[in-house]
Amino acid sequence: MPAVTVENPLTLPRVAASADAVARPVLAVTTAPSGFEGEGFPVRRAFAGINYKHLDPFIMMDQMGEVEYAPGEPKGTPWHPHRGFETVTYIIDGTFVHQDSNGGGGTITNGDTQWMTAGSGLLHIEAPPEALVMSGGLFHGLQLWVNLPAADKMKDPRYQDIRGGQVKLLTTADGGALLRVIAGELDGHEGPGITHTPITMVHATVRPGAELTLPWREEFNGLAYVLAGRGTVGTDRRPVHMGQTAVFGAGSSLTVRADETQDSHTPDMEVVLLGGRPIREPMAHYGPFVMNTRDELQQAFDDFQAGRLGVIPGERIPHTGS
Repeated sequence: MPAVTVENPLTLPRVAASADAVARPVLAVTTAPSGFEGEGFPVRRAFAGINYKHLDPFIMMDQMGEVEYAPGEPKGTPWHPHRGFETVTYIIDGTFVHQDSNGGGGTITNGDTQWMTAGSGLLHIEAPPEALVMSGGLFHGLQLWVNLPAADKMKDPRYQDIRGGQVKLLTTADGGALLRVIAGELDGHEGPGITHTPITMVHATVRPGAELTLPWREEFNGLAYVLAGRGTVGTDRRPVHMGQTAVFGAGSSLTVRADETQDSHTPDMEVVLLGGRPIREPMAHYGPFVMNTRDELQQAFDDFQAGRLGVIPGERIPHTGS
């Protein structure tokens, strides 16, 4: 980890917060509980215990793995529905195959991202390829859910295949951190992901002892999730480690620093930085549906049960929940 890197970060464009930027305070640090998703692959629930007012427009994020599967062990998810939001699957190590009832899909591996706008609804499946199931191997990734505003919830589904080589690579003034902008904008540099809801998603690798202080849009919230390693967040250097999420308050810059000594299994601190413009609308969320009202949520269930959310490719009849 990670797959997308460069030999000399100092060849990349550099970003830094301005001298008059207002540092964002750290409001909370939470620890993700562990669980299982789909057919049994291990996850950490990155946003568990965080008040939604600090997450909006993000709904949930799971760190999938990091796990070394034995032959026959790799697992995925069965066919299932979604409506009303976007799913972002980012694979750091390993391979995942996505397919949906709208014709989207493909294989992502080692730094690739699949961005699926469920919108009005579809069925999809995510699973390791047969070759990986047979051989086993390393698997590590993230899945993020991004809410859609009411005006976009019933838009046609959309699928984006973002290759690792497409992400915008940046660094800090001293080259101590490698920044991968997957979606949104950072200091005028645009990532490849196209979003309905304005957000920024960055995967940062911070070398031991290095610090990054990044400009951050004031109208966005700010979150930092530690994928690996340990360090501090905020100008007061609040300690964080793998599996923890830092919630930042208001301001125009955020700071992350890697400890001088890292864990034995990772040379650097790996952090996902997220920010988005809050939607500030009522949210009704249950299982695979995220709507604005309970009536809309019930309609989503009814449409799924009636087979109106799509047809599994290769089947002649719509899939239903029965």
